[in-house]
Amino acid sequence: MYEIKYHPLIKEDLRQLNNSVRIEVFKKLQQIQKSPELGKSLGNKKGMDLSGLKKVYVAKKQIRIVYEIIDDILVVHVIAIGKRENMKVYMQAEQRR
Repeated sequence: MYEIKYHPLIKEDLRQLNNSVRIEVFKKLQQIQKSPELGKSLGNKKGMDLSGLKKVYVAKKQIRIVYEIIDDILVVHVIAIGKRENMKVYMQAEQRR
């Protein structure tokens, strides 16, 4: 099983979500912890290089969790959680990387 590590700004991402969506996020993170390959690979998105990152959806595809897998130390590093609206979550992931 992989260890989950969070980017320091994930707490702020979670604060912006309502409680029911937060619960969905944590359930999905448990699934990712067991099977990190669950997410879809990201590549280039509107000029942002997100190669090596993965995404999964929660809340009927309204929220994305963006993360990377670090196999050599069995870690899933969660980089951003948020809405795709205006590519916001992907811009955050690119900046936080």
